[in-house]
Amino acid sequence: MPGIAFLLVHTFQLPKGIAAGLLLVGCCPGGVSSNIITYLSHGDVAFSVGMTTATTLLSPIMTPVLMLMLAGTSIEVQAWGMFRSILIVTILPVAAGVIGNWFFGAWRSYREFCRVMPGVSVISFACIVGGVVASNGNDFFTSGALIFLVVFLHNALGYVTGYGVGQLAEMGKAQKRTIAIEVGMQNAGLATNLASRHFPALPETAVAAAVSCVWHSISGTLLAGLFAWRDRKRTLLLKNQ
Repeated sequence: MPGIAFLLVHTFQLPKGIAAGLLLVGCCPGGVSSNIITYLSHGDVAFSVGMTTATTLLSPIMTPVLMLMLAGTSIEVQAWGMFRSILIVTILPVAAGVIGNWFFGAWRSYREFCRVMPGVSVISFACIVGGVVASNGNDFFTSGALIFLVVFLHNALGYVTGYGVGQLAEMGKAQKRTIAIEVGMQNAGLATNLASRHFPALPETAVAAAVSCVWHSISGTLLAGLFAWRDRKRTLLLKNQ
């Protein structure tokens, strides 16, 4: 995805803000929602979780390094600040969850608390994305069509590339779908957070990341529906034979 973003940036000669946002999305790890989309797509969920976990654990180092390599010559990249932010936003919550489950997993009140947290996180996430778009409304309406075009192409090419790699590796259907989803769906929520914190002089960076965040969820759901439809169609054909 960093490579695809880099190609799109130079193909369309994107402005600095949009370029930084697209590159940032490409350099972030796989999105957690990809695990749910993989499940709905009848993919390999264990494989999906493994890929998401691996990329997330590597992200504090890889995301700043990749951004420096791909954008550091034309855009000021705060690598150390990004490293700390990713630790706070991704690694520390995971560590807190593991420790909490270890010590309090048997408590009923803790389990009830855990059931509420996904809803809280979704609402908080929606507020962040909505706030980014609302606070940068002028930039969104000025460059919205271009942002959506490159976000759409970035996401779609990620799906195609991931599925193609699985095809070349002669993997099973479930694994090919999983790789397609893991490559195409990035943690654009993390990218939005990083863009807001570390690229304040380029507001379009956060807008591009926020649009990616919304579109990845929509496209992932549509892709899962397509895979499920193909499975149902294949099942009906087999029954009629």
